[in-house]
Amino acid sequence: MKIPVLAVCLALFTASCTSTKNMDAHLPKDVSERPLDENSQKYEQAQLDQMKSSIQSEISKEKCNDANEWTFAPMGAKACGGPQLYIAYPKKMETAILARINDYTEKVKAFNQKYGLVSDCMMIVPPTSVKCVNGKAELVNS
Repeated sequence: MKIPVLAVCLALFTASCTSTKNMDAHLPKDVSERPLDENSQKYEQAQLDQMKSSIQSEISKEKCNDANEWTFAPMGAKACGGPQLYIAYPKKMETAILARINDYTEKVKAFNQKYGLVSDCMMIVPPTSVKCVNGKAELVNS
């Protein structure tokens, strides 16, 4: 009779240990340990950063030799209004690059609204012109 009682106790002990392990698997994980997914703010911010870098990278491939062949546009959106920055680009790329800049700006506006973000409300002053310095376009604020 001692053997069946011992077997039952051993079975209960084993079951209780494994159920504790399984309970931990169902507990919510800390937000910082969660993988990034399409619904996370970090994921969306990374997507926006990638868009911005891609636009800047494409423009940076162009040499600036004549400032008259360059112009600028507002890019991005602060949460309380106005652009995040101004970016210079060659006029020959205007159709393609402006579409991408505007797409980026609209996505930033939607992102700001979706997550209820706030920003400094300092106005970014538009540049007055573009100048070429060592083959790179620079914005001029006068």
